[in-house]
Amino acid sequence: MTEIIPLSDARVAGVAEDECGEPLVDLREVAELRLDARQADHDGSYAHLRAGALRRLLQAQRLLPTGVRFLVLEGYRPPQLQRRYFEEYAATMRAAHPDEAPDRIRELTSAYISPPEVAPHVSGGAVDLTLCGADGTELPLGTEVNATPEESEGACRTAAPNISVEARANRAVMDRALTAVGFVNYPTEWWHWSYGDRYWALLRRAPAARYGPTAPPGLRAGGSTPTA
Repeated sequence: MTEIIPLSDARVAGVAEDECGEPLVDLREVAELRLDARQADHDGSYAHLRAGALRRLLQAQRLLPTGVRFLVLEGYRPPQLQRRYFEEYAATMRAAHPDEAPDRIRELTSAYISPPEVAPHVSGGAVDLTLCGADGTELPLGTEVNATPEESEGACRTAAPNISVEARANRAVMDRALTAVGFVNYPTEWWHWSYGDRYWALLRRAPAARYGPTAPPGLRAGGSTPTA
């Protein structure tokens, strides 16, 4: 069985960063992509992705079967929102596993929500997405996007055995297209793919991550930096 490296693993935090400075691009201005608003935030951060990651995503879409497209739910996520998500799910894990040590709670939490300091979404290089038909109807992928391990009985894992043949085939379609252009998957979440972040660098054996944590779109052009 292939090892699943959680985002809490010290090897992820130990990856060097060599920030390339690529800008965040607004996906709402990219006609080739379908964007779903269910993860929309008040300032539109969710609809942004680093330019290089977007370029590869469009390349991957061209590799999909005729009539199939990506449906993007979330790209960039501000650090403070990532921290809130992590702390909320950590509280759920502590309640479910009251006898576990803090390190184990952190590991359990990071199977679903990335630790803020290494989170792929905070770098602008990660995207949560699914597949849809030409009319926007979502294809079966086994679970809803963002389904937790608890509510999906583990079916949120990319290689989960407890999904339909059709869902498994659709996951394979995503895998082939996205892997071909350089993305990596976080194997506990079939919908989560990233390029250029620390997790990508570790799995691809790159010398450093291309993307480090970045400020929200409205603050990158001369605004103040958000507090930690």
